[in-house]
Amino acid sequence: MRAIVCVEPGKLERREIAPPAARDGWIAIDIRAIGVCGTDFHIFEGSHPYLQYPRVMGHELSAVVAEGSGNEHLPPGTPVVVNPYLVCGTCIACRKGRFNCCMSLQCLGVHTDGGMTERILMPEWNLYPAGDLPERDIAMVEFLAIGAHAVRRSKTGKGERALVVGMGPIGIGTALFARAAGAEVTVLDVSEGRLGFARDKLGFTDQILGGAGAVEEAGKRTGGEFYDCVFDATGNARAMEASLGFVAHAGKLVFVGVLNADLTFADPELHKREIDILASRNALKADFDQVMAAIRSGDVPTGAINTHSAKLDDLPEAMPAWLASDTPPVKAILTL
Repeated sequence: MRAIVCVEPGKLERREIAPPAARDGWIAIDIRAIGVCGTDFHIFEGSHPYLQYPRVMGHELSAVVAEGSGNEHLPPGTPVVVNPYLVCGTCIACRKGRFNCCMSLQCLGVHTDGGMTERILMPEWNLYPAGDLPERDIAMVEFLAIGAHAVRRSKTGKGERALVVGMGPIGIGTALFARAAGAEVTVLDVSEGRLGFARDKLGFTDQILGGAGAVEEAGKRTGGEFYDCVFDATGNARAMEASLGFVAHAGKLVFVGVLNADLTFADPELHKREIDILASRNALKADFDQVMAAIRSGDVPTGAINTHSAKLDDLPEAMPAWLASDTPPVKAILTL
C-alpha cells in the first residue's frame, strides 16, 4: 500500500509499504483524510526533539473501519475519529483515567508510524464513531479536542475573562471552546494575518490584541485587573514567560503549547497573585465528544479553518510550498 515517508529532514518520499499484520484487539481502518499538524511541519523541518527517521507522519485522522475488520460495536464501513494516543492503561495516570498523560504515551506519527498511508491498525478504544460528520471534519476533531481539553481542565466559564495567546490551530480551538464555555474571550498574536483571521473568520471582532504594547492595552481594557484565565498556545518560551503578566490576581495560567526548554518566572509575581499554573496535554474522550457535538451544531467553522487541501500523494511538493508561502495553512487537509 502507498505511504508518504519522511526519510530525513526536508525529504518526503512516496513509498510502497507492507499492509499491517492482524493483531488481537486491534481494528484495521482505512484512512480517508489527514490533518497536517504543526508537529508534521516540525518533523519535516528537522526541529522535532523526540523523533527518529524515517517516519510515516500523520495523527489527525479520518477513517472508516476496514472490510473484514471491526466488531458488533464498530462494523465495517463505520466512519471513525481516531484518538492517536497509544497508552499503557496501567500507570498512575491511566489508573486515574488521565490517559492523555500516560507515563509511556506514544503518539501516532511521532513516536510510531502514523496515518499518512492507506490502512493502519488501532486498538478499539482509540476509535470513536463519527456518525454523519464529513470526512474532512472528522480529520479536524483531534486538534480541536486539545483546545477543548485545555478549557475543560481550566474550569473557565461564564462571566470570566479569558485571554488566548497564540492563534495557530491549537489557539483557535482553545478560543472557540472558551467562548462556548461562556467566557469573554480576547485573542493575542504578533501576526497580523492570524489576528485578521480570528477577526474575520472566527468572529473575535472587538477582542483582538497585537504584540507591541499588549500588556498596557490589556490593562486598560480590563480596568487594571487583567484576565481570570490565560491560555498560552504559542509553544514559544518568551511568550510563555510573558503570559504571566496578563493573569489577574487569583487567576489561572494554562500552558497548552509545549516546547523543549526551561521557563523562568518571577516568584514574587506568582505569589502576590496566587496564580494557578496548569499544564494541558492532549485530550480525553469527553473532549473528542464535545468537539464532534460542536461541529454538528455549527459552533466550529470547519470550512473556514480548513484553508488548504491536497492529495496525500502530492504532499512531497505541497509541504515545502506551504512552508515557503506568505499565507501558510491554518489547517491543511490531505485526502486519499
